Amino acid sequence: MPTENVGTSTDDLPKYLQEHCLTQECHQLLSSLPSETGWVADHLYQYQGFWHHVRQLQGVLTCRNHLQAQDSDILLVSTPKAGTTWLKAIIFALVNRLRYVDDPQQHPLLTNNPHELVPFLELQLYVDNQVPDLTNLATPRLFATHLPFVLLPTSVKDSTCKVVYLCRNPKDTFVSLWHFANKLRPAEKGKNCLEEIFDRFCRGVSICGPFWDHVLGYWKASLEFPERVMFLKYEDMKEEPEVHVRRLAEFLGCPFSAEEERKGLVDSILKLCSFDNLSNLEVNRSGKMSSGEAYNVFFRRGEIGDSENLLTSEMIERLDQITEQKWHGFGLKF
Repeated sequence: MPTENVGTSTDDLPKYLQEHCLTQECHQLLSSLPSETGWVADHLYQYQGFWHHVRQLQGVLTCRNHLQAQDSDILLVSTPKAGTTWLKAIIFALVNRLRYVDDPQQHPLLTNNPHELVPFLELQLYVDNQVPDLTNLATPRLFATHLPFVLLPTSVKDSTCKVVYLCRNPKDTFVSLWHFANKLRPAEKGKNCLEEIFDRFCRGVSICGPFWDHVLGYWKASLEFPERVMFLKYEDMKEEPEVHVRRLAEFLGCPFSAEEERKGLVDSILKLCSFDNLSNLEVNRSGKMSSGEAYNVFFRRGEIGDSENLLTSEMIERLDQITEQKWHGFGLKF
């Protein structure tokens, strides 16, 4: 498929900032879409009600056209900075626990970042129209995405694959996303102005935002298809991790046996996937993704209530009001 060059980015920029090598389909689409200044890349574009940077949008279109989901697939979904790295690690360790139980020092999480072990469909597998052959991967195949429910490929919705959705308090999500974007921005651009970025977030202009619409889409799906879509809250996971790891195992069809419980396998998984352990591994301290992001930018604090250290009382009140308005009547609260 022919490609077009757009924007002024060059090949020496990290891939997530480049705006070239797009398919003709994507290039033509961009001219018809609303756009705003991006948090990291130059632009965000609104497509079917949600905002994406150029390379993500390219991946969205390609993934939608080519992904053939299998009934045994497991798809991890979240808004950015909702605990995605932690969830990837936990589910990878959970699903693959029997492979490394006799030799834990060979566990892939000790030498690989969770984002490489559970790749993003639209960012790592299908970006730039690079359509991979996924048919020979071991089952269950583990993938991740930040896509809203409405933009999931039809093959996902038509299959019986499992979807695990993780959401986080919007105040902490915003603060984590603001810090994350600042780390990814080129030094010459400086930090994002907190007040300006906060206003954009409230208006829904963030990666895969509006945040509230993204969460609500999967909340509704979990109510309609509880056997297929599991809805988790980051705060609940942090407060009772053992309970929710067992819930995940049940949902994914691989419950812990009495022998595994006796051996303390739940605790072993949580220890392996803990923030302290993962963030201090050499691979996560010094490694980089193929797209250019350093692994260490995915590990900051991961604490509940961190927003209180940055947001004013007026900002907190505004987010609380938006949350109440957006989710009123749906039974979803934080």
